[in-house]
This record gives sequence, structure tokens and C-alpha cells, in this order.
Amino acid sequence: MSWALAVALVFAVAGSAHAGGWRHLGDAGRIERRPDGVVVQSGPARLQVSVHADGVFRVRLAPEGTLDGDASWAVVQGAQAAPVTIEETRDAVRVRAGDTVAIVHRAPLRVDFVDADGRALLAEDASLPMAWLPGEHGTRVRVWKSMPADEHYYGLGDKAGPLDRRGRAFAMWNSESYGWQGTTDPLYKSIPFFIGLRGGAAYGVFFDNAHRSSFDFGKESDGTLSFGAEDGPLDYYFIAGPQPAQVIERYTALTGRTPLPPLWSLGFQQSRYTYHPESKVREIARTLREHRIPSDAIYLDIDYQKGYAPFTVDRAQFPTFEKMIADLREAGLRTVLITDLHIKHDPDNGYAAFDSGMRNDAFIRNPDGSLYIGEVWPGDSVFPDFTLARVRDWWGGLYRDLAAMGAAGYWNDMNEPSVFNVPGNTMSLDAVHRMDDGTTRDHRAIHNVYGMLNARATYEGLLKLQPTQRPFVLTRAAYAGAQRYAATWTGDNTASWFHLAQSTPNLLSLGLSGMAMSGDDVGGFIGSPPPELLTRWFQLGAFNPVFRNHAATDTRPHEAWVDGPKHEALRREAIELRYRLMPYLYTAAEENARTGLPIMRPVFLAYPKAESFYGNDRDFLFGGDLFVAPVVDERLDAHPVSLPPGAWYAFGTSQRLVAAKEPIKLDPRPSPTPLYARAGAIVPMQALVQHTGETPKGPLELQVYLPDAGSQDCRGALYQDDGETFGYRDGRFLRVAYACSVDESAASVGAQVAHDGYAPWWNATRVTLFGVSRRPSSVRVDGKAIPGWKHDASAKTVTLDVQGGARDWKVEVVR
Repeated sequence: MSWALAVALVFAVAGSAHAGGWRHLGDAGRIERRPDGVVVQSGPARLQVSVHADGVFRVRLAPEGTLDGDASWAVVQGAQAAPVTIEETRDAVRVRAGDTVAIVHRAPLRVDFVDADGRALLAEDASLPMAWLPGEHGTRVRVWKSMPADEHYYGLGDKAGPLDRRGRAFAMWNSESYGWQGTTDPLYKSIPFFIGLRGGAAYGVFFDNAHRSSFDFGKESDGTLSFGAEDGPLDYYFIAGPQPAQVIERYTALTGRTPLPPLWSLGFQQSRYTYHPESKVREIARTLREHRIPSDAIYLDIDYQKGYAPFTVDRAQFPTFEKMIADLREAGLRTVLITDLHIKHDPDNGYAAFDSGMRNDAFIRNPDGSLYIGEVWPGDSVFPDFTLARVRDWWGGLYRDLAAMGAAGYWNDMNEPSVFNVPGNTMSLDAVHRMDDGTTRDHRAIHNVYGMLNARATYEGLLKLQPTQRPFVLTRAAYAGAQRYAATWTGDNTASWFHLAQSTPNLLSLGLSGMAMSGDDVGGFIGSPPPELLTRWFQLGAFNPVFRNHAATDTRPHEAWVDGPKHEALRREAIELRYRLMPYLYTAAEENARTGLPIMRPVFLAYPKAESFYGNDRDFLFGGDLFVAPVVDERLDAHPVSLPPGAWYAFGTSQRLVAAKEPIKLDPRPSPTPLYARAGAIVPMQALVQHTGETPKGPLELQVYLPDAGSQDCRGALYQDDGETFGYRDGRFLRVAYACSVDESAASVGAQVAHDGYAPWWNATRVTLFGVSRRPSSVRVDGKAIPGWKHDASAKTVTLDVQGGARDWKVEVVR
């Protein structure tokens, strides 16, 4: 049976669940109380409802009565003791933890979740209790939930189409998706986590099953959402809010958070399939610097390798490979190398990666014990058995030579895994994976986690080889929890206005699903974008967490300078703004590493009651304080912008705007991307640099967008460290909190050093207050009047310098 037919069958039986042999839970029998919840018998089946952590419940069904161990590829948070109360009535058992109650109904046995006031959050469909269906390759499992008419659904990682998943169905099966479109499903990643949002209140569901699975948000049956898998456990987590941000914080605590990335990885990255020979790479680097295009990395695709064999270098094309990498580093450019997971099947030819893999019995085999061989870029290839810790260790060791050569990052592509010229374009489902406990699994069970295990092996290997350096790994395939090891991108998109517009909902969804360090191929991988499209893509990409320009080898060049000085200037301007905002961006990246909140955010994440944004696929928040309204179509009519609730400033100006029922219409369309700062935002910036390793000249810059008098919401933050090592874990970092207040007589801005473990590059702070229409009578720093401040009546700004580096200070602007 093909995977497409199998997924279609799952959806079909979901719509008529009582047909086809589904076995549903009956009524509850014996109930066993436990410290963290209950286990309920129903015939031979057992249902466990437990409190896993604060705000997180776990539901497990064992159709044959045996609750398997807690092994999970995704979950890293162990069960944490939390106060639990259990109440039994004739009709139900109520498991209460904090503000959330799991109601375990007795007839039929099913589970609802409600808040402390009894408001339904997620209710099981009483006519469709949980069910299972024995089959040829395992036991299918599924659960059905009632779907309120006004509820919206987000998440599932990298999925095409609108951000709101309502009314559609999706499959989880990592798939190479060359040239994917708005209806293509599945794509490269499987992240079985979604968020429900209704009336400002949110919850999350994580279905921890790595088999081929599916989610239906009312497509097959209006008013019912369902999820299930072809095999594996019915094991899901209910994650309480009520704020969407709380759901994400709890989900990323459960599955792990993105490590703080190296600072350079937040810079602009230049790539192509492919830059070769060596002279071409040097030409690109030279042109970036000559044209003063700020940039931090150049990628090398498969042509730097000999015969496309991973972990080799084609010395005919790259005769001084190590010196080239060193020269690029001297120019402030890191080198990122592709290292696909397929190893060329090349016996008796001295190919070290293959020979050492054979000695270590590292490759996947067929059921008969023979090597599994599939065709990929090098031709016949073998595949590491990443489910074994010792194989992951072996794989990590393969990076020793490349790391010694000076490479800074690694790109794990083709790791769904992609295999040429076979049904489904992937590994045989009968291929055998070995586990550390001595058991085996077929590829059906491992497929969706294989790419994540590849990224894990790379990340952990680099930590062993360079223990003081933060690794940078980019992966195409992923499962829940992959954010612990790698950044990602949206795969082989096309040079089209559709894909420019589609990039935002995809990246927002990845951020909501834990993978905040994500981007797309700026300009489109497939095809040649016209100049206007490429310019608009640079302008949007500048606000993506990963900002990489990449294109296929058979397209026209996509570099910033290719379409003449007018377009080059606009593209450079977008990149330069990103580099000037680097202190703000790095602070947002640290917040993500610490809390799980994404860098690129849908508006409802900060304004959950702003229902007009529930279906907005174009506009987003960059960090917590900047609102981006990009131009993503080629129309010439006015560009409408609806602002989030409250007051906003056009970025870098004192033009103050208030959210209204009718959108602002920008006509003619602005050349740059419309960008707005929240009234009350304090945004740290820096002087322009050509790469993140260059020390900015001059002071730290603070843009203060003054709120209304009496507002309590005026704040900002700054985080800094060395940008490369793990010294921050030992306290070697700087954290500063900023706040401001406005009343009838004065406006004040203050800095408070929350942690002083790192000496910053600046020794003064330039403060610019926006929204000051009248010239102040005086300006004071730490209570003393100062000279030299400036008031610009036309710009409505006050600018002054505060001397000193990391220290507490207070500025008062007296009216």
C-alpha cells in the first residue's frame, strides 16, 4: 500500500469511525487512583489520565491493557510533582491540577478538559470515544474531539496554506516536496502539536506518536476534530493556557527549547546550489564586501564534494579549501557546509566515511540482514542507523576534519530521508532500525524522527569536537523536539509571489510549534524571480529568524546586486536595518532560548483577544515590540495595514497611529517594508556593521517610543554575551531592563542592570525619545541637568547621550 493511499484510508475511516472494525472504549470499570491521576479499566483496555507538570496533563490508552514505558523521542521534561486532587461522582472522576480539570466520564469512557470555572476547553465527542483498529502493520489509534464553531487551530509545524488549520486535514509523514504548493501535504517535517484558540483563551495538544499520523480539523466531519496514527501509542498531552504564550512556554518545556544560537547565524547568509569552483566562492565573498552588503556566512552545496560523497573535498575544484575558509573568516564570513546523511556505497576505494561506517556496523539493513542501499546524489548510498547512540557518536566524529578546516556550520539536507527512483521517494518501510535496548523497529516507526536524529547526531558530535563553541546545524526534516538541535527552513520553494506570501504563515507556524530558528530560501529555490519579487523577498527575509538567500543551480543569480543599483539599494537597506537591529534581535533570540517564545510571532500571541488577526497570514510581530506589514503581492493598488490593538509609531519616526476599524491605506505603496513600533517600546540598536564580528562604532542606541501619560506598559530589554561560546551558562552575560513613564510634567527613561557578567562594546548610550512635540525645559541624567541634548521640532524627538557602559541610569525630560 502506498503512503498516499494509507493516509487517505485513515481520513476515510475517521469520517465514519464506527465502520471498518474500529474498537471504541466502552464504559469505565475499575478505577485506580494514583498520586498524579487515575488509571481506568474498560474491558481489556486501560486509560491513564495523569498530571505531567504544572498545566500539562497526559492521556494514554493501552488497548490490550499494557501501558508501555515512557520512552519518547520528543519529550525531555520528566514528570514533575504537582498538587493533584481527585473527586469521584456517579458520572465522572475529576482530576484537578491548578486551574485545569480533566473530567473522566464513566459512560462512555472519555476525557474532557475544562477550566476552573467549568468552561469547556477540549471535549471528547461522546458519540466517538477513543478507538483502535488492528491492521497488517500495527494497530491504528484515533481520538475525536468536539470542535466549537468559533475555535481556530494553529501549529503542526511546516504546513502549506493558511495559518489557521480549521476546515482542513493533514498528514504527518516527512516527505521531500520539491516545488510544493498551497495544497501540498505532507511536507518535510512532522510536528504533531497544535494550539486551539477561542475568545482569547488557548490550549495545546501534543500527540506523541512518531508513526505516520493525521489530523482533521473538521474537513471530514463538520464540528469534529480528530487525530490518530497508523500504529504506535495513543499518547497525547493536553497543555493549558489560557494565554497562547503560556501554551508555547509549557510545550517547549516539555519537548525542549532552542539553544542560544551563535550570533553570526542571525546575520545575512548567502547561498546557492552551488558556488563552485573555489574562485567563484571567493568572487562572491569579494563582491559582498565591495558592494557593502552586510553578511555573515556563505554556504557550499554538494559540488564542493568529490563525486557528491559527503565528508570529502573535491581538490580539483577547491585546491586550497582550508585557506579559502580561513580567508573567508578573515573577511567576517563563516562557511557552512552541506553534509547529507547518505554515505556513498563505495567499497575498496579508500572512502573513509563508508569504510569506518562498515567497521562500526553503522548502516541500516534490510530484514534479511543485507545493507539497505538507495540511490541519492552520489549514486548508490547507505544510511546511518541513527537510532543507535553509538552510531550517532560515529557520525558526529565524521566532522572532525571539516571542523579542523574551520567550517562554522553544517547543513543536513535530504534527511526525510530522500531516496531517488523508489515509491514514495524514501527508504523502504521494511528497513530495520536497531535500538539501544536490543530491539528493532521497521522504518514505519522511525521515518518521522530520522531527520531529527540526524540533526541530533550532528549537534552532539560538534559539541564533543568543539565543546566551547555553539554549534549551528540546519536541518530540512524534523519531528517535535528537533529545535533542541537545529534550525530549519521551508525547503524547495519557488520564485513566485505565492511562495513569498506563503513564507510567513509557514514560519509563524514553525515558531508556534517550537522551531523558532527558521527561514526560507529568499528569492525562491526553483526559478528566477523578477527584480521586484526578489527585492520584496529580501525585505521580508530581513525579519525572518534565519535570513538566507538561496537558489537552484539552473536559475539566474539571486544575489542582492544582480538587478542594478535601484534594487540593490533597497535590498541593502533591508539587510542594513537587520544589522542595526541586531541587539534587539539577539535579545529576542535569548528570550526564545529561555522561554520558548518565538522570534517571529502572530499578532494573537501578544494580543489573544484581537480576533481580527486570527486569520491574518501576512502581518506579524518581530520580537515583542515591532509590527511588520510586508508587501507580498505584485498589485499596484494601495497597501492596507491594520494595526494591532493600542497605539503604534511608524518605525524611526514620531508619526503616531492608533488601531482603528478601518485599515490604513498606504498609497502609493511604500518602497521598504512598512514597520511599526509599539507605543511604549524601547528598542536597542547599534551602528551599522558589515558582519556581526565587527565591533559597532559609537554608542548603543535606544529608541524610546513614548506611550500615553499614565501608561504602565513602557519597557524594553537588552541581552549580550560573547555570541560564540557557552560562557553565558556560567554567568558571563549582560542583561539590562529598560522602563519609561510619562506624566503631565515629564517623561523619564531608566536602565537597570539585572545581571552584569559581560563587558559590552559600548561606553555610552544614545537615547532618542519619539513623540516629544514641545521643546523640554531641561533634561537630567541621574538628577543632574546636562548640556548637549537636542530637540528636533519637526521630527518631535529628543536625543541625548548617557555616558558609561553597563550601569543603572535615569533620564528625565522635563516639559
